[in-house]
Amino acid sequence: MTEAELMRAGLSMLETAGAEALDAAGPEEAMHALARGCFHLLGDRQAHLREGALKPGERQFFVAGAFFVTPDRQSHMLVGNLGFPPEQRRLMVPIDGGHPGWVHANRSKLLLENTDDHGSFRQYLKTSRMGSTIFAPIMWEGDFHGQLIMAAQARWTMRAVDLAILVAASRIAAGCWIAKGGPAWLAANADPPDAFRVAREGM
Repeated sequence: MTEAELMRAGLSMLETAGAEALDAAGPEEAMHALARGCFHLLGDRQAHLREGALKPGERQFFVAGAFFVTPDRQSHMLVGNLGFPPEQRRLMVPIDGGHPGWVHANRSKLLLENTDDHGSFRQYLKTSRMGSTIFAPIMWEGDFHGQLIMAAQARWTMRAVDLAILVAASRIAAGCWIAKGGPAWLAANADPPDAFRVAREGM
């Protein structure tokens, strides 16, 4: 798929996923709808064939979801994920941990085409270290609420065009999060019994 084709597909995906998010029963379901649209579209689906994209024992797979800042502002809590292990459904990453922490501190989108090039990258996914990832802040009236994320095992999977579409999805996510009562839902669910807490240094 060319970049122009991906942008057209991205607009179609945002229309569909955005409608699903607006019709969702609650804030987590809305985030899942947007993450699902990105999960099935974004990333170079041939990247794993590139020499060096996968190390021995690795395989290409994707994860997506949203991290939201807990009310005590100590953690990012995973919400509406796809591809994470079931036991990490409520992954809790320290607020200053790794690149989610960087996105929070800088309130900025981020693309890591090859995480091997970034010594500060931390593995929070239980199953393996991801090789390529993108992040887009979820902001509302100047306040940082969270971030949409997507990652792949193969290096060089995520590109600038994928980040651009993820950023557009994050704008829709912000409106849906507020409209669906996300802050109140988070306040009631931010100390879950199945929390999977990781150290700042990662797995």
